Amino acid sequence: MKKIATWTVLALATSLAGCTGAAHSNRSLDSVHQPVVRNNIYQFDVAASNGELAPSEQGRLQGWLDAMGARYGDRIAIEDPSVYGAGSAQATVRSMIERRGLLLSGDVPVTTGPVPQGHLRVIITRASAFVPGCPNWESKSAINVTNATSSNYGCATNSNLAAMVADPNDLIKGARNDRHDPSAATRAIRTYREKPQTGAGELSGEETSNGGGK
Repeated sequence: MKKIATWTVLALATSLAGCTGAAHSNRSLDSVHQPVVRNNIYQFDVAASNGELAPSEQGRLQGWLDAMGARYGDRIAIEDPSVYGAGSAQATVRSMIERRGLLLSGDVPVTTGPVPQGHLRVIITRASAFVPGCPNWESKSAINVTNATSSNYGCATNSNLAAMVADPNDLIKGARNDRHDPSAATRAIRTYREKPQTGAGELSGEETSNGGGK
């Protein structure tokens, strides 16, 4: 989390520096308008009595996840301050997250305040991306003695990219895939080749009637 926050600040500083004057003298094909990623952290504490998550607490957590609209791109983590760890309660939270098609993250960000004793803290880190200073039509003059690109150059492309990317953090360091399973990569091809063709079977012996009804 600290690394992401550092990169976000650097990206913001670079973008703002580019908007101050580089747009008027940019003679390369690299746009000075780059996406900036911001991460917002939301936290919710649930009681884990005797290491278990009571049904009432599960209902509270479910309601919070629904209200937050937990979705792909969110990084969800659990902070457990107990000495031995509330394994059963953590497993319950994990199953609730997995039912939404999400996975728990091992990176626990810094949150506000300590976790109350006998509680678990569920944390959602949600990233958003935008391009500051766009649109920018300051250089409308037809005289371009420095052969610079337009001050609005790159605004449309990068703004659309920032709006469409599922996980804005991928704009910082890209998506990482540690699983390289050849069987999973070729599953669609294998299914296409092994599935029987629709016309391969024999015709059924049932009688059919024509349009005359005889």
